[in-house]
Amino acid sequence: MSKKKKYRGSGTHGGGSKKKRRGAGSRGGRGKGGEKHRKFKYLKEDRRRKGFKRPESVRSKKKSINIKELETRINEFIEMGAAEEVEGGFKVNLKEAGYNKLLGSGEVTESLEVEAENFSQKAKEKLEESGGSAIELS
Repeated sequence: MSKKKKYRGSGTHGGGSKKKRRGAGSRGGRGKGGEKHRKFKYLKEDRRRKGFKRPESVRSKKKSINIKELETRINEFIEMGAAEEVEGGFKVNLKEAGYNKLLGSGEVTESLEVEAENFSQKAKEKLEESGGSAIELS
């Protein structure tokens, strides 16, 4: 037996008292009223995107590296040709390695002479304390 047939003649069709399911409130309002209760908001036609996305050509793609990572990967940079061993330390060109900025997280154990476009203040201080230098490229 189908639900329709089952509830024939019952008056409320399983909705409880006659007062219930009476007005538009039971369906969240009439028309566009009560849209926040609707299940499929994303299916509406007038849904628009908000905000602004900067064009790819304007975005800056800066890549940075910390001092601790630079020291652990020094052999990798030497193989790449972006670094070389000099008396008492290493000379590293971060631009050739594909990095723009040197950050100061980590400890400097060896003397490093680093060439890069930008340095953080901490990175400069740590390099100079260890006997190295920070050379800014333009």
